[in-house]
Amino acid sequence: MLVHICCAVDSHYFLQKLQEIYPDEELIAFFYDPNIHPFSEYQLRLLDVKRSCEMLGVELIEGEYDYLGWIEAVRGFENEPEKGARCDICFDNRLQTTAKEAVKLGQNCITTTLLTSPKKSIEQLKTVGKAIKEKYEVLFLAPDFRKNGGTQEQFLLAKKDMLYHQNYCGCIYALSKQRDSQQRLADELFLPISKQIQPSSIEQRIELYKKRVDLEKRGKKYKIVREKFLNYRLLRAYIFQNSKVVPSYLLSYSTLKKEFIKFKIEIEIKDIYFANRENIKLINLSTFNKLLKSNYKNIQDIIKKPPTIEEELSLRNTIIDNLYSLSPIVVLQDIELNDKFKLYLNAQTYDDTRESLIVFS
Repeated sequence: MLVHICCAVDSHYFLQKLQEIYPDEELIAFFYDPNIHPFSEYQLRLLDVKRSCEMLGVELIEGEYDYLGWIEAVRGFENEPEKGARCDICFDNRLQTTAKEAVKLGQNCITTTLLTSPKKSIEQLKTVGKAIKEKYEVLFLAPDFRKNGGTQEQFLLAKKDMLYHQNYCGCIYALSKQRDSQQRLADELFLPISKQIQPSSIEQRIELYKKRVDLEKRGKKYKIVREKFLNYRLLRAYIFQNSKVVPSYLLSYSTLKKEFIKFKIEIEIKDIYFANRENIKLINLSTFNKLLKSNYKNIQDIIKKPPTIEEELSLRNTIIDNLYSLSPIVVLQDIELNDKFKLYLNAQTYDDTRESLIVFS
């Protein structure tokens, strides 16, 4: 039996139920999900599925990440709601490829872990499965493991085995609609040009879950905990210095009440320049290098390869000495006391949660 896999939370429970009901059946897992966006989210879910399959002793095959093909398949259905016509096309796209893979492998039966997802319609999946059975002559198995408390059992198992529990279906259209309804920034779609790892980003989770796999290989005990925190994303910023836009770098958690402000420097103390508005601080590149113990040659170098968020927060605390400050801190190549400035800054702070690893000694 070839089992289409959508994510570890669904597959971990689904595969164990199949092993229980069909103990003599050869199960092969097939991760084919070109709908998942962005690609980093795809990588994160695949990483967790690999761990789950290793725990269960199930062979895993990864399909092609044909994102452009999937986009073309659902073109014109971008605004469909969850469980609408776009989902029919998405199911058909993934299950047809699963059926082709089954024929290639000599398997005569397919199924999908989408059947256990509370956000998916079992009837929709059965309808798609019936058409695929007729076209490819492979049996489509559609067990309902949700009933009789199955969904609750599934989530308890996922929690016990500390699986990655994503908070959106997978595709960009479902994500956008969900974040709009939540009035929340879709920060999953943000990745700085510098590739600096942002707080509670998909990239940060990938690092955490890779470390988790390493800890397990070394037999180390650990726990994944979730905590609330104030998250931050810089959307856009630039600064005029003497009526000319100049290269600049803003430290994380720099915010303004309004997006645009004019200011001048009032005083300079120990190489830190204090502006006359909104507690703005400026430092030049040499001070930045001195405080950070770095050797950047220019501002562009910082933008290309910035310090970590943790290093920036430590630097911010050194300059302002206030853990709760959201005041702008601007790094420029050179600064003079008589310079005039205009700052445009579009950034968001918002309540969020993040995961961290606690390793037992």
